Amino acid sequence: MNETDSLGPVVRRRGDLAHTRAALAQGRLTVGFLGGSITDPSTFNRWPEPLAGWLADAQPGVHLTIENAAIGATGSDLAAVRATPDIVGRGCDLVFVEYAVNDLGTEPGLRARTREGVLRQLLRTDKCDVVIIYTYGPDMQADLLAGRVPASIADFELLAEHYGLNSIWVGLHSLREVQRGVMTWEEWLPDGLHPESRGSLSYAQAVMAFLSEAIARPAKAAARPALPPALTVGAWENMSRVSFDAVERTGPWAVQRSQLCRGVDQLLISSAPGAGLKLKFTGRGLVLGFDFGKTAGEIRYRMDGGEWVTTRRDCPGWAGTLGWLRSHVITDTLPAGPHTFELVTLPGATVEVRGTRTAIGFFAVIE
Repeated sequence: MNETDSLGPVVRRRGDLAHTRAALAQGRLTVGFLGGSITDPSTFNRWPEPLAGWLADAQPGVHLTIENAAIGATGSDLAAVRATPDIVGRGCDLVFVEYAVNDLGTEPGLRARTREGVLRQLLRTDKCDVVIIYTYGPDMQADLLAGRVPASIADFELLAEHYGLNSIWVGLHSLREVQRGVMTWEEWLPDGLHPESRGSLSYAQAVMAFLSEAIARPAKAAARPALPPALTVGAWENMSRVSFDAVERTGPWAVQRSQLCRGVDQLLISSAPGAGLKLKFTGRGLVLGFDFGKTAGEIRYRMDGGEWVTTRRDCPGWAGTLGWLRSHVITDTLPAGPHTFELVTLPGATVEVRGTRTAIGFFAVIE
């Protein structure tokens, strides 16, 4: 027996796709995606592409809309900021959430708070079906070949059980195809992480098989259960964005339309070291989103007049000069109430981050 056989089924069925079937019956279906580069639509060859083609073919009389909000090199912290405006606000009936890979390096407590916040934002309106997708990353290989479930996936499964959500381990499906000789490793993951045409089709086929069965299954008569209490203390369920007009500015700043940075419409920009911002807000945490890259600058900041903190952000070799929407969690552990945040721009201090441009896409308050 292969060690991966002990990992169980690719699909774990826990819930009914009531919203999806209702939308299909009405002749309109909106499908949403949240995830990282493995789901990101910008290369036009990730797994949502063949899935969308299959859906359009399998449901010829249905008006199909795809809302793919996945962005490469981002995790569930950014998703918690974007889930309500970019997925719930677009009227999605069926939503796929894929962060098992990109959340791997995140501290488990923060990972739990952000993931559950994303799921609760999607579920609390009771207007969409949510399916969790587990892809594959190289850091999972040792666990998988030893028959162990990687911690990032095991943690997600706790949430899936708690909320009765279907989950599909597409990475396991593809690994088993490789082990059976149906697909080579190079066909699956040419660069070791990102599936292209053949690997993306493999991922999509696991989802297609699930949807074919789930859509055809007779509807359950029982009412959907109420949203249970959160498993995680401090889940990022309630998020709000602060208008740039509410931010006090010192030095040269301008609000400009975002041209290269997907995920935000406008940016608050300064290229002058020493420019300052002050924000007063009520909540228990704050997250900033930056248009980041090699020509970005750094910042120093403080909360409620405390000690200054200076950022020293990594910038991988694949990153461009700008165009990467990157979140920075200032804190999510404040006592609930009024707070004051201050920021000062700094020039980049390393070879990797060497510019002076600070471009902020959002200030998001955790309530």
